[in-house]
Amino acid sequence: MGARRRVCAGVTATLVAVTATLTVAAPAGAGGRHPAPVRVATFNASLNRDTAGGLVADLSRRDNAQAANVAEVIQRVRPDVLLINEFDHDPAGRALALFQDNYLSVPRNGSRAIRYPYRYAAPSNTGVPSGHDLNNDGTVGGPDDAYGFGLFPGQYGMAVYSAYPIDVAKVRTFQTFRWRDMPGALLPDDPSTPEPADWYSPAELADLRLSSKSHWDLPIRLPGRTVHLLASHPTPPVFDGPEDRNGRRNHDEIRFWADYVSPGRGGYIYDDAGRRGGLRPGAAFVIAGDLNADPYDGDSVPGAAQQLLDHPRVDDRGVPASAGGTAAAQRQGGANLDHRGDPRFDTGDFADTSPGNLRVDYLLPSRGLPVRAAGVFWPVPGDPLFRLVGDYSPALPGGFPTSDHRLVWLDLRR
Repeated sequence: MGARRRVCAGVTATLVAVTATLTVAAPAGAGGRHPAPVRVATFNASLNRDTAGGLVADLSRRDNAQAANVAEVIQRVRPDVLLINEFDHDPAGRALALFQDNYLSVPRNGSRAIRYPYRYAAPSNTGVPSGHDLNNDGTVGGPDDAYGFGLFPGQYGMAVYSAYPIDVAKVRTFQTFRWRDMPGALLPDDPSTPEPADWYSPAELADLRLSSKSHWDLPIRLPGRTVHLLASHPTPPVFDGPEDRNGRRNHDEIRFWADYVSPGRGGYIYDDAGRRGGLRPGAAFVIAGDLNADPYDGDSVPGAAQQLLDHPRVDDRGVPASAGGTAAAQRQGGANLDHRGDPRFDTGDFADTSPGNLRVDYLLPSRGLPVRAAGVFWPVPGDPLFRLVGDYSPALPGGFPTSDHRLVWLDLRR
């Protein structure tokens, strides 16, 4: 979840296919005579900056400590398919290429370089002016009145790096899908009026998009099968008032995937190319990203995460876990002491500020996908790699050596 640090946008989709033959090392834990599993990961890496072009400037050099630490985490986990949340988008895809060339391709502290022949990024709604007073403060303009919160188009974007081909001809994006077009949408209500669901005017609802960033369906051509990476980053369910406009939007951004993968429920959905309908019945998928909703604790609308966790097509039995999450909750105490959720499943370290550490980053495979292992990269104090996650320090930009989120991974058996 974190502070007000969730957004993305841009102008054109970027897909990069490197034509040279590249060798991608097997994921950690692979061995024996069986084919190496395919490792999928999601990481809210906090590769966002406060000004347009800031990330490109940082990645143009090889001396940015935070980017180097993020790259080392990725090198040590070695995912084959990786979604990065909070990666500022630029239309030319410069940051996407620079992070590969100047960071992922450079060995760090004994780790090995990692190369991805396929990369993807696309525009999102964050920082894109809506032309409306969406927060009802009497003025139009600024990050709160953008389609998704952001200081500039592209801030807090998303990026995908893959060792396997992305079927770009079949990619679907849902940046412009309107919130009001979701049947039974949980639209916010102005508590000062008797009318229901009237926080937004009819003119605003005619423009307002559901996704605070975007929703992407990326078909990844893995050995022997295609798996759809369903990537998103719903808005944090906070930074609003009694109308709970962000909490309700978070709920419905999560619901979008629940409907999309349900035969018979996604007929209302349309993508940015005008194609209607949800995912083909029987298609394999992994829902990935920082969903900003914990199933038991935090500020999300009750049941928001359960829309996916309890979904009949989703397998949440092998929950990624770490010893570091438990150790952090015990070390920090405070808000964590009242949590109902098991801290070993936490993925966000919010420095014991309310509501404490949470499970907000997810990899949710479809039932029938053979999951071999899963985990959260969260070393305990005393582990040599703890330096990559650390504890909160106000002296560090963003408060952590990498991010307030941890990388989550799972292995799919071939």
